Amino acid sequence: MLAEYFPVLLFLGVAVGLALVLLTIGYVLGPRSPDAEKNSPYECGFEAFEDAHIQFDVRYYLVAILFIIFDLEIAFLFPWAVVLDKLGAFGLASMFVFLLILVIGFVYEWKKGALEWE
Repeated sequence: MLAEYFPVLLFLGVAVGLALVLLTIGYVLGPRSPDAEKNSPYECGFEAFEDAHIQFDVRYYLVAILFIIFDLEIAFLFPWAVVLDKLGAFGLASMFVFLLILVIGFVYEWKKGALEWE
């Protein structure tokens, strides 16, 4: 019974060994030159060690919401495309209504200037 699992265990052993070797080589031979730019905060848009009661720009949230909306749109489009022949005209019409609602929301966001980044 153990002979059946030997290739899997061998694969896992080689993978873990190779990962450890590559991480060790990167740590030993990698450059170490931290400066102020590398140690500065990133991805959040504000300094990490300031007052906790600062105002956030609402555009961060709008971009995140738009990403989620269009990500969900794609998540609905794939299964719909797979079963389109079984849904018929009603499925096609319902998807057009769904896409129309999303396009109206996108145009609204565009006209309000939510997509403008300064």
